[in-house]
Amino acid sequence: MLRTLALIMAGGESPALSVLSAERNEAATPFAGKFRIIDFTLSNCVNSGIYNVGVLTQYQPREIHEHIGVGKPWDLDRSSGGVRILHPSPTKEGGGWQKGTADAVRYNMAYIEEQQSELVLVLAGDHVYKMNYRPLLEWHEEHEADLTIGVHSVSPHETHRYGIVVADADGRVGRFEEKPRRSSSSLASMGIYVFRKSFLMDVLAGSQDADFGRELLPRLVGRSKVWSYHFQGYWADVGTVQAYYEANMGLLAETPALDLYDPEWVIHTRSQERPAAEIGSEARVDNNLLCDGSRVYGSVTRSILSPGVYISAGAVVRDSILLPNVTVGPGAVIDRCIVDQDVEVGQDAVLGDGEDNTPNMESPQLLNTGLTLIGAHTQLGDNTRVGRNVIVHPRTAANAFKGSEVASGTTVGGRQ
Repeated sequence: MLRTLALIMAGGESPALSVLSAERNEAATPFAGKFRIIDFTLSNCVNSGIYNVGVLTQYQPREIHEHIGVGKPWDLDRSSGGVRILHPSPTKEGGGWQKGTADAVRYNMAYIEEQQSELVLVLAGDHVYKMNYRPLLEWHEEHEADLTIGVHSVSPHETHRYGIVVADADGRVGRFEEKPRRSSSSLASMGIYVFRKSFLMDVLAGSQDADFGRELLPRLVGRSKVWSYHFQGYWADVGTVQAYYEANMGLLAETPALDLYDPEWVIHTRSQERPAAEIGSEARVDNNLLCDGSRVYGSVTRSILSPGVYISAGAVVRDSILLPNVTVGPGAVIDRCIVDQDVEVGQDAVLGDGEDNTPNMESPQLLNTGLTLIGAHTQLGDNTRVGRNVIVHPRTAANAFKGSEVASGTTVGGRQ
């Protein structure tokens, strides 16, 4: 395998994740209880034998910088190679803020040029999947490609969410369509690109294209040797609230499509020093993922409890995702909710109340299936009742819940 530099794109804003990405970027969002989404891409790199990794950040970078640190959990704390956080900074010319994925890579051309690599593997840091990159790199070499695009089959009804690749039977790419309303192909770009290093440098130096999908790739197809590599394993783009919820809850299936317990392909992460999960003598638990440090004294069903979650006696949690350090008071009920970290739910509060499924009035396309989102560091006072398809912005204080009742489809906190 040729020497490879991996560049993980982890700087984009993700408005379709609503309050989950208000204070972090998507790559740093917790997933499956103890992981962050970027853990999958980082683990894929080291499991594939790639130990030279740059992480390109920009939007809300603090959590991802703290999570990755020097890269020790992934064996990337190395003086040669290892992981490097590449964050933009102002220039004398007034630049520095990156306008898209291609612009982010262009901004780091000096760093890329310094690396002793022949290939550059550009990866999305906000997708959940397990993939050995070696066969992809070998395919790229065998076909003497300038660029190889990793693709995955998606539902024809979902093509509008992705960059779509139109390829012949051999995999040669004939057209690239960025988020088309309709397409004859259902091969979605995975945000995985293999470039010959010299080709990438020439292309970026000779253009002002800001984004790979919208601008650069459509221009390269037909002018360069562009191939596709069809990956057929599990892959999920969790860039919307509904997709994030479904991918998490899919882990509770009897035989999940994503196997997190495979000893041959470990997903590494920065684990917190917490004791084992505790289940009280009166607690009832059924079909959950319970992480270290969680303490359950109430009833939890078909839910994911992240590290440090506390469920008081008499509380009920159903079909929900609770991120780290959520505290649920006695008698509270949480039903079909995603509750971000460090939220306090008061005694006898109800989240996901009633049968009214009115879509969220500010974001009807985002929340219309009955899910309620509670932003980080929010305080919900005793007896507060919150309906369905509700968005509560981060750091909302208990006194913001006027009358202690929030109707379905409304938004609390943030810009009013």
